[in-house]
Amino acid sequence: MSISIFTSYSLALIGGMPGWLEITVLLIIGLLIFGKRLPEVGKNVGKSIVEFKKGIKGIGDEIDEEAERSKDDDQSSQAELPPAKMTPDPAKESDEVKHNLED
Repeated sequence: MSISIFTSYSLALIGGMPGWLEITVLLIIGLLIFGKRLPEVGKNVGKSIVEFKKGIKGIGDEIDEEAERSKDDDQSSQAELPPAKMTPDPAKESDEVKHNLED
């Protein structure tokens, strides 16, 4: 019985947004570990986030360019196809089939 209470409590800690107590504890740990270097660490984290966003935007732009390029390729390949020389006549085909069946 105590195991199920422990697992439900540990799962409750994992899920959801952190509360004020958790944020305060993390800030205190950050102050203890980084101390005077905390502004420098914050600046580096900010730069990392900006670079990450630029990378994500670059990937999105490449995907959009590739999609447009493939759309243009499809349109140009359809334009290069020669027109059909003749259209099939269903009445003539049915006559040929009947003739082959009679033989």
